[in-house]
Amino acid sequence: MSQRSKTVAIIGQGYVGLPLAMAAIAVGWKVIGVENSPSKHEDISAGESPVEDVPSADIQSGLANGTYRISNSVADVKEASIVVICVPTPLDDDRQPDLSILKKAVTDIAPHLASGTLVINESTSYPGTLRDFIAPLIEQRKSTPEVEVHLAVAPERVNPGDVKYHQKNTPRLVGGIDEHSTRLAVDFYSTICDEVVEVSAPEIAETAKLLENTFRLVNIALVNQLTQLCAVQKINVHEVIEAAATKPYGFMKFTPSVGVGGHCIPVDPMYLSWWAERNGDKASIIDRSDEINLGMPLYVASRVSELVSGAASGKRVLILGVAYKPGVKDVRETPVTALRDDLIARGYEVAWHDPLVADWEGLAPVDLSWECDVAVVATAQPGMRVEEIAARGIPILDCTGIFKELANVVRL
Repeated sequence: MSQRSKTVAIIGQGYVGLPLAMAAIAVGWKVIGVENSPSKHEDISAGESPVEDVPSADIQSGLANGTYRISNSVADVKEASIVVICVPTPLDDDRQPDLSILKKAVTDIAPHLASGTLVINESTSYPGTLRDFIAPLIEQRKSTPEVEVHLAVAPERVNPGDVKYHQKNTPRLVGGIDEHSTRLAVDFYSTICDEVVEVSAPEIAETAKLLENTFRLVNIALVNQLTQLCAVQKINVHEVIEAAATKPYGFMKFTPSVGVGGHCIPVDPMYLSWWAERNGDKASIIDRSDEINLGMPLYVASRVSELVSGAASGKRVLILGVAYKPGVKDVRETPVTALRDDLIARGYEVAWHDPLVADWEGLAPVDLSWECDVAVVATAQPGMRVEEIAARGIPILDCTGIFKELANVVRL
């Protein structure tokens, strides 16, 4: 077996690509991690992991024994039989799909692909992205017409901070552009994952990925709207949710929050909505759910105001936890940004504290001793000593529902 046949190049070494790289190394693949972010490239080169789910020791071991190489040159994909694309697919300022990073990754690697290479897209996008967007780009940019490139989709299923589910025990969807591409992709992921689910076409896998996160968006919006309705009628929404959760079938528990954040839930459903509109339809339930969740930070700000007596001017609010979810330092799409901005617009002085986040939009955190009139638990980060705030008699609005036993706590 040639070295190329057992080498995989992974484009992007962030929350998706780096865990995949370590999982591939663990089962005998040689991995070339291609990363164009100077800071990430520098950290990984030094053996420091930029991702919470990947221990630095794993990177150091791979670098030391030669099973892992970090590169900032896309030309290195020529050494691999498989190239996996794991790059962000965000929304633009109008909340429309932004495939510029994906397009750059595809156009950059295409001229360097050796004949017979399998290219797999793990980056989330609308149905038809592989067939109608990626395939033509590769065809236009490959070095010669004779170069044969196989294509498949295997949407990422990474849940940062999850200690239970990971690359090995999370089933992987795979759909190839043709039967041979599908077989190659299934064979690759079968070395890494306990279960690989083959689907009939790449569009099935692409749409399934969007459905997974749209399901969450819609149900989060439902409980966020219910929270507001119950608050007006003085009904304890948490007791309502716990009561409904006693049903052993047909119900899945979701709890209220500041909103949705991260690279998936606030983003992926909008790809489905955009795709529907492009095809002359409308995904109205997605659009309305997005509106409800985007409005939650403003609702939380109004609840903060209820805990502060008098005018906002001169009053201080401490936000506890700014990452988009517990256990990570990722602040992408965090709804706490909108909460902070609305509190400032109301006239409050706002500071923040998060034990996992060192810098947020150029602002430094404050210590828990910072004097404030009210505190808001936006994200329940591990190691965040909320009890210290409560012990000082400061009113706390808990948007996570975790700290209900503490004094001076009001749950959202």
